[in-house]
Amino acid sequence: MSDQILRELAEVLEQRKSAAADSSYVASLYHKGLDAILKKIGEEATETVMAAKDGDKEKLIYETADLWFHTLVMLANEGLKPDDVLQELARRFGVSGLDEKASR
Repeated sequence: MSDQILRELAEVLEQRKSAAADSSYVASLYHKGLDAILKKIGEEATETVMAAKDGDKEKLIYETADLWFHTLVMLANEGLKPDDVLQELARRFGVSGLDEKASR
């Protein structure tokens, strides 16, 4: 499964950009604009934190999926793809987090 699901999802998200606002949830988010997408990410981030604090692993997985999904919507809205983020993670792999932070 790996990163293929991210690529497939990115394709669907791209298709939704040209869809009518009332045709899908994602199309409605795109129609509402970046602020609505960012608000949804904030909500999902909060729900993810709460699920982690509750110690409910199933709920944590569910909420993390929601958070990742809405983050992918944001990336697509901004003309970016999951591969852009994966490339950045690959660039950081093997680099000390302390060293990476110090280089900023």
